[in-house]
Amino acid sequence: MKKIRNFAILAHIDHGKSTLADRFLEITQTVPKEKIAPQYLDRLTVEREKGITVKLSPVRMDYKGYVLNLIDTPGHVDFSYEVSRSLACVEGAILLVDGTKGIQAQTISNFYLAKNENLSLIPVINKIDLPQAEVEEVAQDLIYSFGFGREELIFVSAKLGSGVENVLDAVIEKIPPPVGDSSLPLRALIFDSFFDSFKGVVGMIRVFDGSLRTGDKIKMIGTEASNQIKEVGIFNPDLKPKADLVAGEIGFIETGLKEIALTKVGDTITNVDKPTDAPLKGFKEIKPYVYVGIYPTSQEDFTNLKSSLEKLSLNDASLSVTFESSLALGAGFRCGFLGMLHFEVTLERLEGEFNLDLICTPPNVEYKVIVLGKDAKGEEILVDSPASFPETQKILKVLEPTLSAKVITPSGYLGLVSELIHLKRGKVKETVSLGDNLIFEFEIPLSELIFEFYDHLKAKTSGFASLDYEVLGFQEVKVEKIDILVSGEKIDALSIISPKETSYKAGKKLVEKLKMVLPRSQFEITIQAKVGGRIIASEKVPSYRKDVLAKLYGGDRTRKDKLLEKQKLGKKKMKMLGKIEVPKEVFLKLLKI
Repeated sequence: MKKIRNFAILAHIDHGKSTLADRFLEITQTVPKEKIAPQYLDRLTVEREKGITVKLSPVRMDYKGYVLNLIDTPGHVDFSYEVSRSLACVEGAILLVDGTKGIQAQTISNFYLAKNENLSLIPVINKIDLPQAEVEEVAQDLIYSFGFGREELIFVSAKLGSGVENVLDAVIEKIPPPVGDSSLPLRALIFDSFFDSFKGVVGMIRVFDGSLRTGDKIKMIGTEASNQIKEVGIFNPDLKPKADLVAGEIGFIETGLKEIALTKVGDTITNVDKPTDAPLKGFKEIKPYVYVGIYPTSQEDFTNLKSSLEKLSLNDASLSVTFESSLALGAGFRCGFLGMLHFEVTLERLEGEFNLDLICTPPNVEYKVIVLGKDAKGEEILVDSPASFPETQKILKVLEPTLSAKVITPSGYLGLVSELIHLKRGKVKETVSLGDNLIFEFEIPLSELIFEFYDHLKAKTSGFASLDYEVLGFQEVKVEKIDILVSGEKIDALSIISPKETSYKAGKKLVEKLKMVLPRSQFEITIQAKVGGRIIASEKVPSYRKDVLAKLYGGDRTRKDKLLEKQKLGKKKMKMLGKIEVPKEVFLKLLKI
């Protein structure tokens, strides 16, 4: 174990983690130089298309007689759970900072995550080759903000490869070897997993004590599932079989299990014949923030959607999935996500990897609702869907989730950022200077931050601002459920929950959007937004009009008037008898506006 180093790369999004990992693979000759493509460890199609890391990626490298186990991590706040799982399996981390952008929100968050795990940190400033790099200013900020010594800083260009070998040398010198005992009963942590149609469930593991080899009979302590190991190996970065895995090593096991639910991320693996009586602490259970209804465009694809979500849930512990049905959309699932990017990436994977055509309802957060109960205190229920929101007369109080957030922005955007926070019902707690930047620390309702806040923040600061947040708790709020009626019929899938002070604006915006996408019919269609018993917004989609005067040439005006009046009466009768069926294409268009 003295020759093993386990480490991760931590950085804000777009600071160069994947490029640095590419240079590591090249220098250590883990992958031949001619075969290395940009973002080599980012294997998902959506990762390559978006240019971001979504899933953690482990790889084993040999360098100067040492085994270096790297876990490349995502940089976006929505995937911070991937980072925390990685840190539980390593002894150190590289804290990578872009020399052109400096310390960003996720840099600060990652620093404290690593410190909480007592990891050894190696500060690295990247992109020093770019003319706009402010290397000295960034170096001073790292020293001032995190207490690093000047001699600890390493300056690199991951793109050109300059200084990268110094980073690998620092990994060997500064990160301690793992601690463990191969003679003790097996204790291995599942930090990620994936489903293979041929191999079944494959677990990514870190062995803390004991050892395991192909043919061993293992047991998952949490789920109590047991089976014989089909194969063990390492990530090179593809799966490479190995005789065994011993204490301190990171690798994979082919569990032979076919049921996804039996292998949970954070569970401890032990040996059936020589079990441990001290399971590892695992991971803190994480709750989703954003809830969306996902439905197949054709109900024939329901089973395929169900199995696809099960497979994605296997290695995404933050994705929650429960069955739900809608009068408008049929059978589907209520899915919980960590944020809007997490939702977008999952949706793209479902449509791209599993060839599904899907419809999604407007996103919602989870509210705590206190309703009338047996005593004066009432009964608390959790509501993540407008469809399950209680009737107004039964509600005593509503609580919404609140976040503690941090924005780092150049000082020149002070006014614009303050205005945005106030507009989104946020409360600034503190503003701190960091060189030429400002750090806003504020509290904000989750519903305001996850929906368009980040896009508005980037637009107002010309893309320079960065954002990080964590759940703070719940606070009381006045909200209203807005129902959408089409020709008098409620469309359940379009209902939303809105703060009372903005419900009129939200309802008006929704009916205007619907008017743009709802196809015209033979009679006039009325679209209304309704709160309780009152209509707060209304629009009309005009009917098609047949030219009943086309065959008339001249003649008395009264004849023309009679034909027009007859047409008007006919349309009124159609309107009374007609039933509007909102096409599923409308839901797709509505969410893209």
